[in-house]
Amino acid sequence: MPATIVVGGFWGDEGKGKIISYIAHSDKPSVIARGGVGPNAGHTVEVEGKKFGVRMLPSGFVYKDARLLIGAGVLVDPKVFLNEIEILDRDYDVVRRVGIDHRCAIIEEKHIMEDRGDEHLRKKIGTTGTGCGPANVDRVRRKAKQAKDIQELKDFLTDVPLEINEALDKGLFVLIEGTQGFGLSLYYGTYPHVTSKDTTASSIAADVGVGPTRIDDVLVVFKSFPTRVGEGPFPTEIPQDEAEKLGIVEYGTVTGRRRRIGLWDGKMARYAAMINGATQVAITGIDKFDKECHGVTEWGKLTKKAKEFIEKVEEDVKVPVTLISTGPELHQIIDLRSEKL
Repeated sequence: MPATIVVGGFWGDEGKGKIISYIAHSDKPSVIARGGVGPNAGHTVEVEGKKFGVRMLPSGFVYKDARLLIGAGVLVDPKVFLNEIEILDRDYDVVRRVGIDHRCAIIEEKHIMEDRGDEHLRKKIGTTGTGCGPANVDRVRRKAKQAKDIQELKDFLTDVPLEINEALDKGLFVLIEGTQGFGLSLYYGTYPHVTSKDTTASSIAADVGVGPTRIDDVLVVFKSFPTRVGEGPFPTEIPQDEAEKLGIVEYGTVTGRRRRIGLWDGKMARYAAMINGATQVAITGIDKFDKECHGVTEWGKLTKKAKEFIEKVEEDVKVPVTLISTGPELHQIIDLRSEKL
């Protein structure tokens, strides 16, 4: 069975949580591992009418048979982590399933205060104020605490690369989830309006300790209409009143800030697919692109407008679109993987 990485192709908020949760239920991974920056990224998952916004745990937590791991490259805020554990354990039995790599760097209160008090970060960059940037600075300076130094985390500590690679050696399926999106990569995004590390598939693999030869698929998620929270360039952005006329009003999972809305950006999508080494593409929000597509689960039942859009996406990125989300619920999806792969 393969190892698959799921990453975002725009500026985050692409709907990765929905796609990851769907793959978790359909493909039944033994391990779901989270890479990325830290609690500055939120993934929203909706199951049976209940909506969950997670910032530390893998969004695949909804699949109850998977081991849930947080890779060494991820910053951990113990308060956020323990709060999510408390909220989700009753329904999803996460306490016994979660492991944190003992080398994860820790976000302390001083990092949060510095993040929120830095005028450059707060006003020019539009930081989430979660302490990730300052914590990564301390990590680079070799001053950050690690998860193994925090008493409250001792019951969750593990060696994430060892667990994942042993699972792969046994032929088990491992699902690796990234956070945020390509446009926020410290290296390849719209610098300086980016996050504090790289967010592409290569870095996500490194975050959880998996070498490039062990990755079989990279699925890049794009929303039919790009969105962005905070400052920075947005070439296809449309005015908020125009977005409202289209019925598109969204807010960030972590910050609660209103998202900026744009039109499909084929040039950016193609570049993101190239650098991430995409083997598949997922499209979300097709029900907002065309409301008649809400809840559709078969390609043949999509409207002509929606089909033409998907065909344009494939022409732009030169990669097959294998998953099409038609609504927030897990079952509201069209799965074309068996036909296109």
